[in-house]
Amino acid sequence: MRHFLSLYDFTKEEILEILELGIKIKKEAKVKNYIPYLQKQSLGMLFEKSSTRTRISFEVGIHQLGGQGLFLSSNDLQLGRGEPMKDSARVISRMVDMVMIRTFSQDILDEFAAYSKVPIINGLTDKYHPVQLLADYLTMIENGKDKNPIVAYVGDGNNMTHSWMMLAGKLGFELRIATPKGYEPWSEIINDAKMLSQESGAKIIYTNDPKEAVKGADVVTTDTWVSMGQEDEKEKRVKDFEGFIVDADLMSLEKADAIFLHCLPAYRGYEVSEEVFEEHADTIFDEAENRLHAQKGLMVWLNGKK
Repeated sequence: MRHFLSLYDFTKEEILEILELGIKIKKEAKVKNYIPYLQKQSLGMLFEKSSTRTRISFEVGIHQLGGQGLFLSSNDLQLGRGEPMKDSARVISRMVDMVMIRTFSQDILDEFAAYSKVPIINGLTDKYHPVQLLADYLTMIENGKDKNPIVAYVGDGNNMTHSWMMLAGKLGFELRIATPKGYEPWSEIINDAKMLSQESGAKIIYTNDPKEAVKGADVVTTDTWVSMGQEDEKEKRVKDFEGFIVDADLMSLEKADAIFLHCLPAYRGYEVSEEVFEEHADTIFDEAENRLHAQKGLMVWLNGKK
C-alpha cells in the first residue's frame, strides 16, 4: 500500500506513471468513455481547510471512476470535539477505500496515514501541495514544456514552492525561485531538494530578484501572497512583496512561447496583473481542469498498489 503525502516519496518513474494514467483517463473522459476503474469504491474527503478545486475535482473524479465521494468536514466529525486523529484514522479507514485530507499541518496528515488501513492523499497542507503539482506538470506536458524546461517561481516560499522543489528534484529540471528576503522556502525543504538534485541533476536557484528568475524561462508560475490563515498579515505582506507582481514587464523577459501557470485563486493586482492573467487564461483554466484528470490517475494508481 502507498500513500501520497509528498512527491519526495515517489520516484521519477512513478510520478510519470501517474501522469500517463491521468492523460489516458482524460482522453477517455473527453469522449464520454467513463471506465469504472474504481467501481463501488468510496473516497473519504476530510476537510479542515475550505476548498473549491480540491473538493470538486476529487468528488467528480471518484464519481467518474465509478465510486462515491464522502465530504467530511472536521466541524461535523468527532475530530471537532477532540477525538484523537489516530482514532479517527482507524475508524474512517475501516469504512472507506481511500482518504483525501486537506488540512493545516503536515504532522496531522502523517499521523493519520500512520494509522490508516487505506491509501491517504495529501489534498494540501502548509508544507506541501503535491496534487496541484501533478496538474501543473500535466499542463506542461500538454504544452510541450516537459523537455528540459526552465521554470521560474515568483512569490512566497510556501507549500507550492516546496512542491515545485520536490518535483524539480525528482524530475531533474531547472527551477528558479524568487522570493522577498525573509520569505524563502523552509531550510529543511532546501536541504531535501539539494539531496534530490544531486541524484537527478536538477538545478535549483534561489534569488530575491524576480527578473533574474524569469529571464529566459519556459514556464512562469506564482501563488497568492496571503494564504488561508495569514489574513492578519495581509498589509505587511503586500508591502514586503512589492515588485514581485508577475506583470507584462516581468513576462517580457521570458521565452517568447513561455506559459504562465497559477494554482488559483488569483488576486489580480497583487501576485499577477489582470493583463497577464487574461492573456494566459486558457492555460490557467486548463491547469485547473487538470486537477480532475491528474487526481483520477493518482487514485487509480494508488488503488493498484493496495
